[in-house]
Amino acid sequence: MNREETAMDDTPHATPEPGSRPVPPDVDEHDASSDDAVPYDATSEWGTPWPPPRPPRKRVYDPLAVALGNASLLGVGYLLLGRRLLALVQVAGAVALVAVLLDRAEPWCEFAVLGWWLLTTAHGWYLARRGDPRTTARGYRLVAAGLTLAVLLTVGLLRLDAAGIEDDVTRARARGDCAAVLAAHDQVGFGQRLADAPAAERGDAVVEVCRRLLSSGDELNYGLHGDVDTRKLASGFNTLSDVLKQPEYTEAVARTLDGFLRSLPLSSACDTVRVTDWLRARKTRHDVLDRVSTTVRRTAPEALVDCAEALHGREEWGQALDLYQQLLDQYPESSLSDQARKGAHRATLAIELATVRERLGDAYGGQPSYCSKPAKYSAAPKAREGATNRALIYGNDEYTDRLPKSWRADDATRAALVVCVGETEADDRGSAVRTCPYQAKNAVGGVKQVTFHKIAIPVKVYALRTGQLVADRTVEIGGTSCPRWLRYEYYLTDFGPPSDMPVKETTADVRAAFEPLVRRG
Repeated sequence: MNREETAMDDTPHATPEPGSRPVPPDVDEHDASSDDAVPYDATSEWGTPWPPPRPPRKRVYDPLAVALGNASLLGVGYLLLGRRLLALVQVAGAVALVAVLLDRAEPWCEFAVLGWWLLTTAHGWYLARRGDPRTTARGYRLVAAGLTLAVLLTVGLLRLDAAGIEDDVTRARARGDCAAVLAAHDQVGFGQRLADAPAAERGDAVVEVCRRLLSSGDELNYGLHGDVDTRKLASGFNTLSDVLKQPEYTEAVARTLDGFLRSLPLSSACDTVRVTDWLRARKTRHDVLDRVSTTVRRTAPEALVDCAEALHGREEWGQALDLYQQLLDQYPESSLSDQARKGAHRATLAIELATVRERLGDAYGGQPSYCSKPAKYSAAPKAREGATNRALIYGNDEYTDRLPKSWRADDATRAALVVCVGETEADDRGSAVRTCPYQAKNAVGGVKQVTFHKIAIPVKVYALRTGQLVADRTVEIGGTSCPRWLRYEYYLTDFGPPSDMPVKETTADVRAAFEPLVRRG
């Protein structure tokens, strides 16, 4: 058997500690201690490592390449150093700071991101300087520089675009054009928001105000449609007043207000009156909202007249009169003042006539309430002295029905007088006319003296034109007395005729008694 002898290696070897692994002779001890070292199987019979070791991962200790890689905030520099954990920490920190920046969008957040960028870049430079300076590689520098330049260029362009959008928003706000503000801010995407969060946040604030203004404009318009809703008008104006606390939105508020005012007058004059009355009642604040007074002065007079005419046509004379009078009180210099005066006069007459008719219409065969509560109708004919004045005659139909129709008016518009005739009472006797003796055949007591009296009727006369009482007297109707035969009634025992009896009147006697009333003013 051939035998091969080997010489003993006199090189001293360190005895591995219990639990440690042997280091192959051709592997640097520093590399073997890293996480990337290949495990070595020292139990091989021939001392050969198994499995075969992979070549160690190449590390770049070029400070400039590492610093440029870290400047991308993507952990590239740490990866060049083989520090995966640090690369993950850099990216995670950058993501966290950017998230805070997007959420808070305050200047200190940008400084925090800048500080993290400087810190990690400097830290990568520091770690690379501690390594083997012979690993300098110009290619890695170019790759790191290109990546970082792409990141910075992207951020710069996005910030430039965000600044341009912000400028468009600012100019649109200065013009008061909220529609343009929204259109410009719609161009802000995630990239612009990421690159310049404070600018995006400022744009968001402008958009929020513009949306409030657009909402207030909608409320004002809704308040004008259908039944006028003054609560929506109040809500809209409260929003405008609140936005005006920021002077830079004055023009936007003015444009919103102008859009509302252009809706006036409305198709309904009475709705326009409600709106202008509400606007006129607002307190003066010495700001842009006070321009509503100009629109009110231009719109209200015509709306008041038109609404009053419409109410007059619906026989709502009281409300019509109020509107006519409102125009005369609030806008005395208006060109419609004369029309309002005439309308007020017509409404007043209509109200008077309605009142008179109401009080005359509840007579029911007796005296109407007018006789105790008279009212005037200014357009009634004036009572003339010495002429027969047509009258409305009420009460005591037994006698008044015998008066000539030519004395009577068929409506209050044609009557000069209102004659209220009371009932004839048995105890109310007129003047004595004649006394005559009567003897009843079966009467107790023999001859009876009977005195005949005129018929007494209480009468009140009112001048309808003024509603004043012009006559309050007792009318006495004359007639024949002492008839040959006297008829009377008695109960059980006949004591003869009563001692006082009325005369026997004729139609001519009745007319003669009442004629002086209608021939007086």
